[in-house]
Amino acid sequence: MKDISPEILEKAKRIKLIIFDVDGVLTDGGIIYDNAGQEYKRFNVKDGQIIKYLREFNILTGVITGRDSQVVRNRCNELKIDFHHHGIENKVDVFKKVLDEFKLSKDEVAYVGDDINDLPILVNCGLSTTPADGHNAVKKYVDHITKVEGGKGVLRELADLVLYSQGYYDQIINDLTSNGDF
Repeated sequence: MKDISPEILEKAKRIKLIIFDVDGVLTDGGIIYDNAGQEYKRFNVKDGQIIKYLREFNILTGVITGRDSQVVRNRCNELKIDFHHHGIENKVDVFKKVLDEFKLSKDEVAYVGDDINDLPILVNCGLSTTPADGHNAVKKYVDHITKVEGGKGVLRELADLVLYSQGYYDQIINDLTSNGDF
């Protein structure tokens, strides 16, 4: 995390909730349909792997996505995402409701989005992030641009940053590498 500015690390220390878009963040943005109309998406297991550690340290996760896809619902349920909202046209309205529901300030929320429809939340959250291949207009307004592109571990990179800034990442690694269980 040497290449992360002190300002970003300070913002990441306050995060209690990470919200993310799906297409272009958890996926590469591609959608595959077969001849029967069945939808397919490819997710990166690295994003899913880190969610259990966020949960362990009481950092909530949520999805606000413009598309309504059963594939995405299945993935959110599999990962035990704390909340997920699908088919949302006005994401900022849902964002405000989430803040109220969880009694959080906007400074306690990180958001990851890749396109212009994410801007209303990105400019109103505590730590705004976009993938390396996020839209150029979005890149002008975010705090952090990941090194990886959408679908290649964007959530993982942000979650690692948050866990590291809050002092949990080293604890996770130490717990995993200790010989106490053998």
